[in-house]
Amino acid sequence: MYQPPHFREDDRAPQHALIRTHPLGLLISAGAGGLMANPLPFLLDADGDGPGTLRAHLARANAQWRDLDGLAECLVVFQGPQAYVTPSWYATKRETGKVVPTWNYATVQAWGRPRLVEDPAWLRRQIDDLTRAQEAGRAAPWSVADAPPAFTAAQLRGIVGIEIALTRLAGKWKVSQNRPEADRAGVVAGLTREAGADDPMARLVAARGGRAAGTAS
Repeated sequence: MYQPPHFREDDRAPQHALIRTHPLGLLISAGAGGLMANPLPFLLDADGDGPGTLRAHLARANAQWRDLDGLAECLVVFQGPQAYVTPSWYATKRETGKVVPTWNYATVQAWGRPRLVEDPAWLRRQIDDLTRAQEAGRAAPWSVADAPPAFTAAQLRGIVGIEIALTRLAGKWKVSQNRPEADRAGVVAGLTREAGADDPMARLVAARGGRAAGTAS
């Protein structure tokens, strides 16, 4: 991934936070038939400064799991907040006119060695953990235990688990750090007008200001 220094994010905390907040990752692998990519919801197990471990599952009918068997490395891409930035928001437009549109985004790429898992206990824990993570905060959260046991067992037979021991993470927060302060203020104001005060990209631009990713705030 192209990472200019002012956009590069090497800190584990924001990298892990993006993965957990935006858990639908694009799993990319290369096999006998060429490249294959599938979006999957992932769980991240991580403590301390290490990159961590990703867990997910695929349908048995999905041929990608066969490509993962014995594969030395695969890639998972997680996409965080993103937004088009019009040059009309820049103070520089009025001053010099030397501006162009761009696209702001935050993303994490994760590399690791995949391992296939077909153990029923592992698969049940995976589904339980994934369900709890997504149902948390709901007024009446659904549980896997709410489904008939025979039905759940049949569903588990139709999936294959994957566990990816991560070897490296690459983060990129392209959130207008390279623009003058007045331009950044214009981006925040423009995004807020169009998407509301809680717009995640507006918050990122405001929070990071002109500092490079990975530096103290």
